[in-house]
Amino acid sequence: MLPTHTPYDGSSKLFTIGLKPLDLADWIEVDDRYEAYVAEKQWLYATIPEKVFVEEADTHAAQVEVLDRLAEHLTAHASRLFATPEQKALFDANLAAARDRSDAPLRAASLLIQEDLILMRRGEDGWRLAAGSLCFPSSWSLLEKFRHPLHEIHMPVPAFGPGSRMAELIYRMFDNLQGQGVQRFNWSIQANADLYHPLSNVARIDRATNRPSKFPDLEAAARAFIRVERQTLRKLPASGDILFTIRIHLDPLSVLRGHPDRAALAKSFAEQITALDEAQLDYKGLTADRGRLVRILEEMAAEPSNLQDSALL
Repeated sequence: MLPTHTPYDGSSKLFTIGLKPLDLADWIEVDDRYEAYVAEKQWLYATIPEKVFVEEADTHAAQVEVLDRLAEHLTAHASRLFATPEQKALFDANLAAARDRSDAPLRAASLLIQEDLILMRRGEDGWRLAAGSLCFPSSWSLLEKFRHPLHEIHMPVPAFGPGSRMAELIYRMFDNLQGQGVQRFNWSIQANADLYHPLSNVARIDRATNRPSKFPDLEAAARAFIRVERQTLRKLPASGDILFTIRIHLDPLSVLRGHPDRAALAKSFAEQITALDEAQLDYKGLTADRGRLVRILEEMAAEPSNLQDSALL
């Protein structure tokens, strides 16, 4: 199956804000892994609930607002979104369960979709993370970011920390967001297909200091996974909070070999990794492996167009 999104084609540069208008009809994505994503969320809630769900006490009404909007959207677009009767049946069952809103409506809402849900609220210290269902973190910790404002949340990101121009632009964008929705993409490379992929601040510092390899050799690097985040932002009209959704797509790096735009995609991907500076490489955990990954992508880009399968697949 081909990747759903390929922001590494140059359309979405790393370490930029990169916001684009969102067609609200396309707000939520459902694919053939719908049941698997929902099942993993249920397992995480059952085993490590304190690590994947947080809420401030006064966010209940906003959580209900999120649940209502998601239920309305998914019901209205059900025939297009849910490809099988099994998917629709799972949605219907979880929606019926979610109608009992006495306990964590945001968590109940998250079981309707594959996306994670983060609720941002404006306060004296700026926009802060006031509630969240984060089952599929991309190298960060929900507990460490809970109740923190945006400029502190982004502190580890090169050029996005407190006082930076990027931090100011993000605050301005949050303040000006009205009824329109926006989306952006981010990507990273990991050594496995784990959706639950947390990283503490201590572990991030250790990784940046010691720069360990994720891929001990070329063969291991060829089995890497591309992790794409599709992020959307919508302002909630009743509460005034902002709902941040994060949809994770995981594809083996080798899947690019079967893409009709393989050469262009691999070439652009290699160029983007090559262009990362030292701080950016350390943040992404790619310092030790850039050379291997670029070599694989450059070889992929140079392969004859009629090449179908490979030993690396």
